[in-house]
Amino acid sequence: MGIDFTDKIVKKRIITGSVLSLLLALSIAMTCFDAKKGGAYIMADDDPSIINYNAALPTEEEPQLLPGDIAWMLAATALVLLMTPGLAFFYGGMVRAKNVISTLLMSFVAMGVITMLWTVVGFSLAFGDSLSGYMGNPATFPFYNNVGAAADTNFSNTIPLALYSLFQLKFAIITPALISGAIAERVRFTSYIIFIVLFSLFVYCPLAHMTWHPDGLLAKAGILDFAGGTVVHMSSGYAALVGSIILGPRKNVGKMQPANIPFVMLGTALLWFGWFGFNAGSALAADPIAVQAFLTTNTATAAAMLTWVFVDHLRGSKSTAMGACVGAVVGLVVITPGAGFVTVGGAACMGMIGAFISNLVAHYFNTKANIDDTLDVWPCHGLGGTVGMVLTSCFATVSANADGADGLFYGDATLFWHHLVALVCLIPYIMGMSFLCYQITNLIYPLRVGEKSEKLGLDMSQHKESIMVHDEEEDDVVKPADDLDASSRIELGSM
Repeated sequence: MGIDFTDKIVKKRIITGSVLSLLLALSIAMTCFDAKKGGAYIMADDDPSIINYNAALPTEEEPQLLPGDIAWMLAATALVLLMTPGLAFFYGGMVRAKNVISTLLMSFVAMGVITMLWTVVGFSLAFGDSLSGYMGNPATFPFYNNVGAAADTNFSNTIPLALYSLFQLKFAIITPALISGAIAERVRFTSYIIFIVLFSLFVYCPLAHMTWHPDGLLAKAGILDFAGGTVVHMSSGYAALVGSIILGPRKNVGKMQPANIPFVMLGTALLWFGWFGFNAGSALAADPIAVQAFLTTNTATAAAMLTWVFVDHLRGSKSTAMGACVGAVVGLVVITPGAGFVTVGGAACMGMIGAFISNLVAHYFNTKANIDDTLDVWPCHGLGGTVGMVLTSCFATVSANADGADGLFYGDATLFWHHLVALVCLIPYIMGMSFLCYQITNLIYPLRVGEKSEKLGLDMSQHKESIMVHDEEEDDVVKPADDLDASSRIELGSM
């Protein structure tokens, strides 16, 4: 049976596929140009018109606080914190109206819980004196002892250790909050708090130590993770997958209608904005590497957003705001591990490839798989982080960052194989430890709400708050509060 080229849907798919192929070809061409050029983005000393930023940096033996670096890292720290409220709106707009407040709160409460945990012991476990390269000694910085205005040469020569700790805290906050999207609409709020404490102690902190402490196992193995492909996205994504399986599918979901798509768009904007602090801030200095990470982050995100929309077109779907937003977030995830190690062309390729793979897998999950990952956390973050780590080992180049390495695309397979071995070891660890954390949580307090509470909605059953109006006799939703007349809204406010 031949192809009917006069059919409108066929024409649209051909045009969309052609544009997508052209964009990928241009990205690869840009990457090849960078490889052929071979010059580092940080210029050499022999160009008098370029400031040699490397020469201004203090040596390891002579730490010196630099006001410019401190100012940038203060701003970057604030930007990363903004991502968690952004995530709250991103997730909150996607769920059903009866679960919006509950979903928002799971992100917001992480800012309080993880901050206190980090102050007491978390920072020590993640960045304290190394215990066999796996975890930090909890006695190194208990209750922030020995954390002050002086620099620690293990992490940075130019900013105070306290500022470095605050920057890393914001990563620790958003990681468990990401998991909430997979178990939303059916998890008890108290159980969620217990779980994120356990997850942070036994999954996040060891991964942060192994990856970012100079004596960590992954750091010593030469694994490149600029801003958290493994530490943040793989850990949260695979923990989300385990949670989805353990909690089981929601009851009577039907065709799920997002509560507020403008919330999703607002959340995406805040995430995109805050991610510049997330990635560019991971340079830990106001230097050309930070600029490079800022540039690659924006490029990969734009490429991923367009790719997601084009892939939807190829399947015959319409362009949607939800699709564009999810695609942008996937691009942010995929570029995270390689932001400071790849060129602009490499970033574009990473964004396109990552969005294409995540789109197909998310579509499969929603139509074929019997796993209820409420907001597709694993396809976007778990799989996206994994793809990002693999692609970083392909597109990394010393022309972008002399402290990095040349990847597979540049003729050296060493980094590629190291990353594959690391991923094979890390995924079972993350899933196994997350499983234990869920089981321990369930022993302390049941994970899942009752069927009646789930039907009523977690906003009312867990928090006695709602954007909906309920009939107290039947415990059923009547209509959104925005649809009430003024007198009814006044009456509702006095309840």
